[in-house]
Amino acid sequence: METKHYKPKTFDLSGLNGISDKTLEMHFKLYEGYVTNTNTLTEKIAAILADGKVDQEEMPAYSELTRRLGFEYNGMVLHGYYFGNMKKGAGDDATRGDFRSAVERSFPSYDIWKTDFAGVGKMRGVGWAICYLDPANGLVSNHWISLHETGHVAGFVPLLVMDVWEHAFLLDYKPADRARYIEAFMSNVDWSVSDKRMKAVQVTASAR
Repeated sequence: METKHYKPKTFDLSGLNGISDKTLEMHFKLYEGYVTNTNTLTEKIAAILADGKVDQEEMPAYSELTRRLGFEYNGMVLHGYYFGNMKKGAGDDATRGDFRSAVERSFPSYDIWKTDFAGVGKMRGVGWAICYLDPANGLVSNHWISLHETGHVAGFVPLLVMDVWEHAFLLDYKPADRARYIEAFMSNVDWSVSDKRMKAVQVTASAR
């Protein structure tokens, strides 16, 4: 069984507004750990499957490895989205484009969407706030994702991903100041990336 090995992506994010380079350095190392663990777990699962079957005595280990892979793999992917939708010198609000148009079709106003997205990010607990596109109708919605792999909507496409685990901001803000981190994140969003993520999806003609 051939296994795919992933390599950590690199992101030039030094100098972000309100998110320190020290936080980014720590966060990049965490992301690299998810990549390493994804590769390790994939190899271990492949070793079990090498003889084309999963014996009864192998099932407990196989099950635990497979469940853990979902956590590590999604941790790797979501961090790629998160780092990838930020840049130095970005603007606070989405400019006119596919993403903003979808937001204004889906919510009474852009400001209400923004309030909702920030509200999802302020929810108690650790996890992710993600704005998804529904390819079936071209509408967007905001969702809370916990533990990396729990809460994703099947078939929906992430357009904007915000990490709200405490490691994303604890060096810069107190736990009670998560709202300040969210404001900082929003000021660093590269909205052109959200537009590109939309363009990469085939939306049904009736949605346009």
